[in-house]
Amino acid sequence: MMNHDYSEHHQILHASPDDGMESLILNDDDDSSVHPLRPTPPQSPNSPFNSFLDPPSYAEAIFTSFDSNGHDQTLETPTRSGSDYFLHISVTDPQKEQDLAASLVPGGTAFYTYLITTRTNFPEFGDSASEFSVRRRFRDVVTLADRLSEAYRGFFVPVRPDKSTVESQVMQTQDFVEQRRAALEKYLRKLAAHPVIRRSEELRLFLEAKGRLPLAKTTDVASRMLDGAVRLPRQLLGGEAELGEVAQPAKGGRDLLRIFKELKQSVTNDWVGSKPLVVEEDKEFMERKDKLGEFEHHLSNVSQQAESLVKFQQDMGETMGELGLAFVKLTKFETEEAIFESQRVRAADMKNVATAAVKASRLYRELNTQTIKHLDKLHEYLGTMLAVNNAFSDRSSALLTVQTLSSELASLHSRVEKLEVASSKIFGGDKSRMRKIEELKEAIRVTENAKICADREYERIKENNRSELERIDKERNSDFLSMLRGFVVNQAGYAEKMAAVWEKLAEETTAYSRDSS
Repeated sequence: MMNHDYSEHHQILHASPDDGMESLILNDDDDSSVHPLRPTPPQSPNSPFNSFLDPPSYAEAIFTSFDSNGHDQTLETPTRSGSDYFLHISVTDPQKEQDLAASLVPGGTAFYTYLITTRTNFPEFGDSASEFSVRRRFRDVVTLADRLSEAYRGFFVPVRPDKSTVESQVMQTQDFVEQRRAALEKYLRKLAAHPVIRRSEELRLFLEAKGRLPLAKTTDVASRMLDGAVRLPRQLLGGEAELGEVAQPAKGGRDLLRIFKELKQSVTNDWVGSKPLVVEEDKEFMERKDKLGEFEHHLSNVSQQAESLVKFQQDMGETMGELGLAFVKLTKFETEEAIFESQRVRAADMKNVATAAVKASRLYRELNTQTIKHLDKLHEYLGTMLAVNNAFSDRSSALLTVQTLSSELASLHSRVEKLEVASSKIFGGDKSRMRKIEELKEAIRVTENAKICADREYERIKENNRSELERIDKERNSDFLSMLRGFVVNQAGYAEKMAAVWEKLAEETTAYSRDSS
């Protein structure tokens, strides 16, 4: 699996000059990610191009991508469903701020906030067409991601960017902040593209609510342990459970007893060999899950090969640029030292070679821009597979809860039966056993209610999985057709452009072949 985007290969080549000559900049500055087809800046008056080469027209080097589906889907375009609604999110203007909560500590701590601007015409946001902005820090994004993962179990919720604490210590601060800004923007745009999450209350509050984020944070471990010490008797598998509590996964110390019981059930499923009372019976789902696992494996391999292709094209562009610069220097030498006419002719031919090499270098750069744009879809789908696996984990977790409750119910009924048999053998009954039977029956009632909640949650997650699998199948077909068409069209188009450059050079040097004959 790739550890970085293809755009990391998109670098600047500065050929170091000798003999006091200035740099020949063969690529634009690193703002090309925003304007990938922007022309190169004018050459300086002392550039070797002005003295020995006519700067090749940049228009000749540009091959415009004409694949119809190659547009940026994050812009203000209708959603995939074909409606006229749009939700466009941008993340800009990182600002360093001081943490007021930690300001009392000598030195304090600082953090960055980002300006998140939203343009939308979704009814959930109020006005028919509106634009608004809020400031959020990375911690707020973590809170949003946690809430979405809890509220939308079974959906393929896009995975948020990692915190990257170690990376932030290694990288330059400016580079790290920009990388995080881009990652946050990409993440939020993925949320905005999801047909369900883009209409969620959680996302709306994150994008619209001023001031502090009004979403509740996940309880820290210490609070969970203190809370759990009080609530253990009322937990899912031993007392009255709060409504909906059973529908969510166990959380640290607060659900310690539940964790132990589900762990025991998991071990029973895996090692004891006895079949659980409830099993995954959807064979079609299991087949599709296995096929998605194979797809992820093949996707990872193709993504690695695509990364190698991008690196190769980048190296070719850099090599061609260096070759062009070398011929520029050679042309300068031949021109300055020329005594005979043949030397001047040779210098003119080398000038043509330099021009062709620089054109080829620029063509490879533009080809790489298009290749990155199209084949980065592979990298995006690797991220989607993480979301898919998380949704399948939600399903497994919900099934384990149902299995644990079913086993607990069977155990409670068995204990009641044994106590009733033992009590019936004593004349007048055994009062202590009778009290115990009543307690067990109450536990059965609570557990049955909990199981009803767990069953509903399991069925809800199954339905979410089903709808998401249908959606991703349709989108994958469309995305991959668009990716392949754009990739092939641009490879062919740039190959024609490069061939034309070398064909022209071959015509300009035909005199050599006539002389040799």
